[in-house]
Amino acid sequence: MKDFTWLNPTTLDFGKNKEKKIGEHLAKQGSQHILLCYGSDRIKRDGLFSSVISSLEKNGITFVECGGIVSNPTLGKVREGIALARQNNVDAVLSVGGGSVLDSAKAIAAGVRYQGDVWDLFMGSGSIDSALPVFDILTLAATGSEMNSGAVVTNEETNQKYAINSVHLFPVVSVVNPDLMKTITRDYLVYSAADIIAHSIEGYFTASHQPHFQSRMVEAIIKTVMESTEKLLVDPSDYNARAEFAWASTQALNGLIYSGTEGYSYPNHMIEHALSALFNVPHGAGLSVVMPAWMKWYQSRNSEQFARFAREIFGLDTAEQGIAALENWFNKIGTPTRLPQLGINNISAELIDNILGNADWFGIKDIYTRDVVADIINKAK
Repeated sequence: MKDFTWLNPTTLDFGKNKEKKIGEHLAKQGSQHILLCYGSDRIKRDGLFSSVISSLEKNGITFVECGGIVSNPTLGKVREGIALARQNNVDAVLSVGGGSVLDSAKAIAAGVRYQGDVWDLFMGSGSIDSALPVFDILTLAATGSEMNSGAVVTNEETNQKYAINSVHLFPVVSVVNPDLMKTITRDYLVYSAADIIAHSIEGYFTASHQPHFQSRMVEAIIKTVMESTEKLLVDPSDYNARAEFAWASTQALNGLIYSGTEGYSYPNHMIEHALSALFNVPHGAGLSVVMPAWMKWYQSRNSEQFARFAREIFGLDTAEQGIAALENWFNKIGTPTRLPQLGINNISAELIDNILGNADWFGIKDIYTRDVVADIINKAK
């Protein structure tokens, strides 16, 4: 195991009705006037919005709304949120929604304190030296953003989907109530399962040094996600399955499974970011298409770990069997595994170029050349 320092300052308040305490959490940190970010008006129809507002009012906290944040969040909306936050002199940002809302909230929190355009932070030409405090109430488990310091946003003008990361962007408090997730559609449940698995396997397969303990944690996460997904497809009201799914999602990207590892990269996300930037496909759906194709291309580079994956996750013998089993499971639960299922019938030069731009941004362009990218994408046809 390599030397490491693992920092995670986020307080995770997990359980039933915990959203009713959000006002207390904000007040405890001294917040008085906040930007309230959310997606659709569904949270107003299902009563969550009124519950949150009641908690804020009881603690003397006023708010400004920033609604309409979409899946695959956009830079334009982030800029709008920054302007709103500055105009109203807010002292914190509260996200109520899934990872897209929270990522937008983080970008807004960083952008308010930055003197230039917020996209500079994504391009690496500006630094995040401070940010407004971020709080969140999670309504969809998938991205792990509730307990990490990153955020991903799409620049709809340039079709670039890039990320920021800073210690200043860890949420102060994240509220995770699995009951709030029981109305998630079947499609987004299975897309979320793919997203969590993708977070888990990136380091598992690509790290040049991967401790056995880390591998065991990854395997536990993946098996938990698979088991709980199948239970939820049968009974969406199963609270315990929903809770295990949500906690596994958090563990997949809060930094713990990458502690003590070395030399890993995020090629599946690199490729998928191009799909969602150009075609606006759901992130998890794009990942369930990319993963089997990438695994087929990459497995010979780490055959021992791929054989381990087959054995520990599916009880099979070979790398090829393990990859096929994962693809079959994706098919079984109903998340896409081929590009035409995403409405992508032609592999254009624009798609390949976008992926190559991502490879440069991710720092792995030497491995993922045009020929390699084309090979992987062709395996997803």
